[in-house]
Amino acid sequence: MAAPRQAAGTGGKKNKGTRGGRPEPQAAGDQGRRAGGPAQTRQAQRPTQAQRARERKVAAAAAPPAEPGIKIAPLWFQLVTWALSIAGLGVSTYLTITHYDSSIPLACSDTGTINCALVTHSAESMVFGVFPVAVLGLAFYVFMAAATSPWAWRLKFPTLTWVRVASVVVGIGFVLYLVYTELFTLDAICLWCTSVHVLTFLLFVLIVGGAAAGYGFRERQDY
Repeated sequence: MAAPRQAAGTGGKKNKGTRGGRPEPQAAGDQGRRAGGPAQTRQAQRPTQAQRARERKVAAAAAPPAEPGIKIAPLWFQLVTWALSIAGLGVSTYLTITHYDSSIPLACSDTGTINCALVTHSAESMVFGVFPVAVLGLAFYVFMAAATSPWAWRLKFPTLTWVRVASVVVGIGFVLYLVYTELFTLDAICLWCTSVHVLTFLLFVLIVGGAAAGYGFRERQDY
């Protein structure tokens, strides 16, 4: 007697992954992944050292160039220029006071070649007959005391550096005019004025030399 047929949809089922009872062919990648496991897959996906180096070069080329910084003067330079300016401010203040208050005598000889009173009260002591030289010197050193302070030297503001240089250039030019006037017009020398001239000359040398060294300007980049 014949065996009963199995009902449709019941009975023996085909194994998964088979076709007509035969195993289906599997892709080589699937076999490799199962054979190698996740560790080998992660290692294959990990970039090599050469790839990372190329990526860094591409990123560096795409990044904008860094802006050069301001070259700051060394501390000794800041303190020396500030001390000279403070000394010049003190002498200029003293000369301004004695110019307007005749009751305060100048601590200086008033006879012979060294004659401070003759120089400070002469017609040449007034610029255009309006501005006393002592007042102009005071204004100059008020600015220099501020512009050469350590806080001003640390400012990242190149315009201030140009103004500082221009000020000492004008100042030394005025000093040369005053020295010429004392030697060839008045035939007299004011020691207090000479001290201001020496301080101005030292500031001129330091500030112009500092500008030549790049202090206060943006640092150059060599490509």
